[in-house]
Amino acid sequence: MATTQSGLVAARFTELTGRAVETVGVTTYGDVTRANLTQLGGTGVFVSALRDKLIEGEIDFAVHSLKDLPTTPDPRVVIAAIPPRDDCRDALVAGGKLADLPPGARIGTGSPRRIAQLRMLRPDIECVPIRGNGETRIGKVTSGELHGVVLAAAGLVRLGREAEIAQIFEVEEMLPAPGQGALAVEVRSDRADLIELLGVLDDPVTRAAVTAERTVLNALEAGCAAPVGAFAAVDGQDLNLTAAVVAIDGGTAVRKSTAGTSSAAVDLGRDLAAQMIAEGAGTLMGEQTH
Repeated sequence: MATTQSGLVAARFTELTGRAVETVGVTTYGDVTRANLTQLGGTGVFVSALRDKLIEGEIDFAVHSLKDLPTTPDPRVVIAAIPPRDDCRDALVAGGKLADLPPGARIGTGSPRRIAQLRMLRPDIECVPIRGNGETRIGKVTSGELHGVVLAAAGLVRLGREAEIAQIFEVEEMLPAPGQGALAVEVRSDRADLIELLGVLDDPVTRAAVTAERTVLNALEAGCAAPVGAFAAVDGQDLNLTAAVVAIDGGTAVRKSTAGTSSAAVDLGRDLAAQMIAEGAGTLMGEQTH
């Protein structure tokens, strides 16, 4: 997936600037370990090795899935571009829609956010931790080991496997991870030349939306180990933001929405997180179990 995403960004950059790009593969700890992400401390396991190469000057820029980037800023690096976002929603790869799967169906996902929201939709299902690339996860469905797996719709499209999607969950059913479907192009903060050059890839609408979503996550002091979903829709200068923290058993949730101007994305995210905390979001995150 990382190779595909990097290739897409490189091709778009070359198309816009005429400059050739050489892609360099970097293996991260998150790629090779079989441990559950929630046991590893979350998102940074996919990021640190890439950032090391960036800081050391071995690569000029790095392409990340934005949802994998920690929300705490690193002064050594900056996100020079966030290209137009692909589908942010979650997708089910299975023999049928979620409602049609048998009682006690086994669904593969290691995401607390997905587990919590799946249990809200179908309390009887069994969520099975799963790792590996998209092909490996889909294979567990075709082999009959699992009834289904939940993956990011954007990732399935990038892999050319969208034909196997049985159901796409609308954001009203399952809020995506903050930043899901978007890519981030990261460079060293002292490379003003590259920051300017890569700016051709940036999409202001996507940047405003994901900034609001990730600000909620940051203000809640949560990472990928917390069942937090958020989605912002931008229409002109208007931004509508919805976020939720869901108990891991799917029994209760704190879900709030707000609206304002896209230029106030950070303030909207902070204010919404404060409202959620006031209604008990922190307690729900603290109660989660694996």
